Parts: sequence; structure tokens; C-alpha cells
Amino acid sequence: MSRSLLLPEAPAATRAPGRDRYLDLLRSLALVRVVVYHLFGWAWLTIVFPSMGVMFALAGSLMARSLNRPGRSCPAWDVIKGRVRRLLPPLWVFGAVALGLLLAGGWNVSDDPDHGGPWSLLGLVTYVVPVGAPPFPWHLGDKAGLLEDTWPVQAVGPLWYLRAYLWFVIASPLLMWAFRRAPWVTLFAPLGLTAVVGTGLVTIPGETGDAVTDFAVYGGCWVLGFAHQGGLLARVPRYLAVSVAFLIMSLGLWWASGHLGPDGWDLNDIPPAQAAWSFGFVVILLQYAPSWQALPGRLAKWDKLVTLSNNRAVTIYLWHNLLIMATVPVIDVAYDLPFMADARWSSALDSTYMVWMTALVWPLLGLVIVAVGWVEDLAAGRRPRLWPDGVEASRRRDGGSSRP
Repeated sequence: MSRSLLLPEAPAATRAPGRDRYLDLLRSLALVRVVVYHLFGWAWLTIVFPSMGVMFALAGSLMARSLNRPGRSCPAWDVIKGRVRRLLPPLWVFGAVALGLLLAGGWNVSDDPDHGGPWSLLGLVTYVVPVGAPPFPWHLGDKAGLLEDTWPVQAVGPLWYLRAYLWFVIASPLLMWAFRRAPWVTLFAPLGLTAVVGTGLVTIPGETGDAVTDFAVYGGCWVLGFAHQGGLLARVPRYLAVSVAFLIMSLGLWWASGHLGPDGWDLNDIPPAQAAWSFGFVVILLQYAPSWQALPGRLAKWDKLVTLSNNRAVTIYLWHNLLIMATVPVIDVAYDLPFMADARWSSALDSTYMVWMTALVWPLLGLVIVAVGWVEDLAAGRRPRLWPDGVEASRRRDGGSSRP
């Protein structure tokens, strides 16, 4: 399971130029939390660190920075094209693999009771341009097969994020226009919309309803990115911002307590609580945001991994759930080893299965980063890199500075 705009009349250089390593660190933590959540399904992780809200806020901040960059003949159109161009090629690679596996497994979208009909084939377009969440079967194959029969949900389900991101990007010029004229109304309007469409007061069926709900739930975080980039949050007294944030978060938890979903306190199943908790959490993170040009102190030892994960954020998000599923057949090979006939060894593997899945998914992610991550560079118009952890760039800078 991120976005931003400038405040009207804000100084042109509110944020320091160059990459903000604090925001980079938050993005890395969000990605790790997403992987761990999809591994273990721990509901409390949605409260401890609402990753999707954080990611939308960071994306919004970058969007605002780009929209307000001077020297563009048509800033909004240029920025939208740039963001979409960076998103699509990595999606095409993943979509080709995922759709290929679905078709090879015998799925026919025309015969799918959930997606069939005369327009069913048009739904496959969303694997190319994510204007909607792509169709997939809820069950495919055999429970006793190489992958459990719910693997399509696990692998393709998270693509809702790309749909939401695309619509936020497209809507950003309009949101920017509204934010410049009525910043506080624009900031809190998504929470009000969530209270309408996320509580059942108004029900919008189907994929359209899911898209509107996601837009409402995370819209506040996207606009918080605008407020952070433009300096609006910095001008609010910290005690006031944090107090309001805690009040909003408390309201979110109060609502969740009376509307628990099938997984209890998992806020992903409770849109109003997710919206309120994520909004307040992001306010606090950004209120206390330092402006780091480099990771300080003990955090410096994580610099390469933070750089790598930020350079390959789309790849990690797209592939992580499919790779979690891929750990299962790899681990199951161990059951065929001769010594596994001993019940003690097979029982030991049963009891540590999740540990092995956790250990395996990270090297598998590393392999995918090397295999297809470079597509992100091509999409951004950069020279392809296999492992962009910043080491090569640092060497070039050091070499350049040593020349006369």
C-alpha cells in the first residue's frame, strides 16, 4: 500500500535544492513496511506506519516541486508527461509477465464471471495505461499447485496504487489551482469526501467507487505534500499542527473501533480511519522534517540501500508481492530432500516457513532490480544502471573534483 503543491505567495525557494534525504529515508521505510505487511499481514503495521499515505505525500511533494519549477513553456503538461513516462515502461514489463502468467494458467477474461462481457477485453488496456485497476481472477490453478490459487490477487491486486497515482498526477494542476486560492479548504476537502463515500453515506459501485474512495482517502496526504513543499506546514505553529493531527488521528481510531473489518484493526479495510490516521501521521512526520542533504550519524550506514530503494521504488513496489509468492515453490523444494522424511526436520521447516520467506524475498528483489530495474532509468531518460546505490555517482564526483 504520496503528492504536493506550493502555498500561494510562498517564497520560491522554500525547500533546499537537491534531494532531501529525510524524504528519501521515509520512502525507503514505506517500501520496507509494504513488503513486510504483505509477508505477514499484521494489521497493526497499518497503524504503526501508514505507508501508502506517506508514499502519496512524498509523491505529491515531488509533483509540486516539478509543477513550480521555472523555465517551462507549458509546465503542467510537461510535468504530467514526465511522470506518466516514468511510470509506464516499468508497468509494461511487469504487466507482460503478470498477464502472460495469467493467460498461461488458463485465464480467459471473456469467460471470467467478474470481468466478462462485451467490453471485457478493453479491461486489459489497464495493464498498459493504469486508468483503472487491471482485471484478474480471484482464483486460478489448484491450491495444491506450484502457487496457491489466490496468487493473482496477491500479485496484481497492489496495482491499484498505480491507478491512484496516475489520477493524482493528472489532477495535480487542478489541485494546484485550488490550493493556491483556498489552501486550507483544498487540504481538508478529501477528508470530507471520505466521510461521504467511505462511510456508506453515498455508495458508488464497482471500480469507479474504488477509485473515488482511494482518491478521497489519500487525497489529503497528496495535498499535504503540496503544503510541505510550499512551506505552509512550516508556518503553522508546531504545537497547533501536532494537536490538530492527534485530534484527527484519534477520530480515525474512534471510527475504526466501531467498524472493524475482517482483519480487525487493519485500516486498509476502514477508509475513514485510514484517511484520518494517515493524514495526521503525515502532518507529524512533515512538521518535524529536517532538511538533510546527507543521512546523519548512524543512519549514514544505510545510505546505499536508501539510494537504491529510491532509484528503484517503482520496481520494488510492482514486483514485491509476486516475488513473495515465488518464495513458496522455492522453499517447498526443501521438502523433497532425503532427510526431510524425518518428521523433526519437516516440522522445523513448517514452524520457520515465514522466516524463510522473509529471508528469500530480499535477494529475489535484488535479482529483479538487476534484471528489469534499469527500465526505470530508460523511462526517466537516464543511462541504464544495474545497481544504482550511489556508489558509482560518488566515484564520478570524487574523480571530477580531483582534476585540475
